[in-house]
Formats: sequence, structure tokens, C-alpha cells
Amino acid sequence: MSFLDHIKTPTLLLDEQKCLDNIRRMADKARRNNLIFRPHFKSHQSAAIGEWYREEGVTAITVSSVEMAGYFADAGWNDITIAFPVNLLELNDIERLAGKIHLNLLVNFPDIIPVLDNKMTNPVGIFIEIDTGYHRSGLTLENINLIETIINGCKQSHKLDFKGFLSHFGESYQASNPDEIEKIFYHGVRELQQIKRSLHPGQAGLISVGDTPTCSVADDFQGVDEIRPGNYLFYDVMQLEIGACATDQIALCLAAPVVDLYPARNEVVVYAGAIHLSKERLRRNGEEIFGLVVRLTNEGWTKPLEGCSVTQLSQEHGVLQLDPDTLNSLKPGSLIGILPVHACLTADSMKKYMTIQGKPVSMFTGI
Repeated sequence: MSFLDHIKTPTLLLDEQKCLDNIRRMADKARRNNLIFRPHFKSHQSAAIGEWYREEGVTAITVSSVEMAGYFADAGWNDITIAFPVNLLELNDIERLAGKIHLNLLVNFPDIIPVLDNKMTNPVGIFIEIDTGYHRSGLTLENINLIETIINGCKQSHKLDFKGFLSHFGESYQASNPDEIEKIFYHGVRELQQIKRSLHPGQAGLISVGDTPTCSVADDFQGVDEIRPGNYLFYDVMQLEIGACATDQIALCLAAPVVDLYPARNEVVVYAGAIHLSKERLRRNGEEIFGLVVRLTNEGWTKPLEGCSVTQLSQEHGVLQLDPDTLNSLKPGSLIGILPVHACLTADSMKKYMTIQGKPVSMFTGI
């Protein structure tokens, strides 16, 4: 019996071998460049999948929330960076966690340092987030006085250990080709190095960078100490579109039941909407799409079908534009596959996986 015979509702399929290959490829790159490899686990959010990283020697991880850090601490991970600015409302939870594991926090605002120093009884590492062009959060070279204030506050504390500078080159996701991705990476690294040179001797720490496009494309990591990519485990249509991965590296696919056919407009409606895929979108060949369409097979799925895509999403409904041959091969009750635009959001929406061998894989279900 095929794993497809067990699917009745939208199901997130996982190709374990592709995941293992993706993990190994990035781990090898980190080893070649003498980098600390601290992958971001918010992409998969699964203790079971986390075990696959241990096989490649991973001992330190990144997460995006205190609650997620607690989930992975309970799974045996004891060196965790929360790559999200400290939320002072969670100080009690942070304190409990810091008593169990080596915990790194992200601080961008100097006034948080004395609060942490007064409230914490367990030591924590402190990273300062640097904004090199994404303009989401973090300090810039123009904020060098604030950066020095945070560093000095850590050095005056017995509980706050300044670790260095953390940056996420998120603008790489808007690049249009690998050359643009590389330019974003090397521009960001130059800015981080300039900040280090601007500080007083003894103040500089590690440089930690993390986003899948630049870590996938870049080859020269001179000046970088640590990488934190996450989405590379799965990859997705967005990564494919900007040249950060190949089609056969995409390891995640949503199996969607067909419920309606509309041959006159070359469309089918599937049970797979925004609550399954998210509403992440991109423009491909001048059209706005929410995913690419593949055929499901007993071995997984095919390459994307030419001229087929997800063109509309509402809460539970998805509308697929198909070529006539593909449409004529389907009927209500058929299954079709969708490669998501953004794998991380799709995984977070679905909250569980099924491997192409039919094995369920659970994940973190908190915030």
C-alpha cells in the first residue's frame, strides 16, 4: 500500500532523504569554512527532525521564541540562541530556561541590559542584532554609541556574557538571481566587520549570520564566525525562484485533495487554502502565484508541471490553473501536490508532517 492511500485531507509530505542531503550539504560547507554551524530550527519545529542534525555533528541551534527554546531544551538541546529581541514580559521563563541550558539572547536596546542584570540569577550570552539593510530590527553603524553601551553593560555584569553580533540578511529573499544574493551577503559582512573595527579594542565578538539564500549561494565566508540558516532543510518555490536551490532539493510538498473541476477555465479547486499554505506569494512569469503544482507518485513527487500553479487561496479553498492534459487526468477525490512558496510558513500552518514512507512526524505546536 502506498503512503498516498492514507491521505484524506491536506497533508504535508516530507522527503527525508532530501532533508538529510540538504543538512549534510550545509554542514559540509560550515566545516570547509571553519564556521560554527547553528541552524535555525524554526523552519521545521520538530524534535524528531532535530535528531537528523545530530548525525552531522550539530550541537548548537537557533530558535525564534522562548517557548520554542523550551521545547528543544526538553528534547536535549543545551546550546540555544533565541534570535528574536528579548521580550521582558517573559523574563521568568527566560530565567528558568537559563538555569537548564546555555542560552543566548538578542538585545538591541541598552535599557534592557540593567533589567536583565537585576533580574537574572543564571548567566546568559548576549548578541547584538545588526541591521545591514533588511530594516526589520537591529542597530546600524550609525548607532555605534548604543552598541558600545550594550557591550559595556555586559562587561560590567557577572551574568551577561557579550557574545558578538548577529545579523539576518533578509533582503536576500527579494533578490532576483544568485549574483544579487552574493552582493547582499558580502555587503552585510563588510558592514559587520566595519562595526567591529569601530569599537574599542577588546569589545568585538563573534559575527553570526543567518539566512538560507546567502548561506546557500556564498562560498567565501571570511570574516564570519557562525551561520544560522534554517529554510535550507526544506527549500521552497521562493528559494527556487531566486536561484538559491535546485528543484530536486525541495523536500516539502502539500498533498491536496481535488474537490471541484472547471474545465471551461482550466481550473480545479482543491482542499488546501491559506490555513494550510499561508498566503505567501510571488510573481512568476508575470503572474501572482501561491505555489507550483506537481504530480504525486509512490516515490514522492515529480518536477513542477509546466504552466500549472496555485492562483487563488481563501481559507480552505485553493484554485489551481492547469494545462488541459493535467486537468483531464483528475477527478474529485484525486490528489495533487503543491510545492509551497514559503516552506517555513506552510510547516507552521500544518503543525505535522508525513514522510513519503508514510511515517508521521510531530512538531512543536506552541506559539
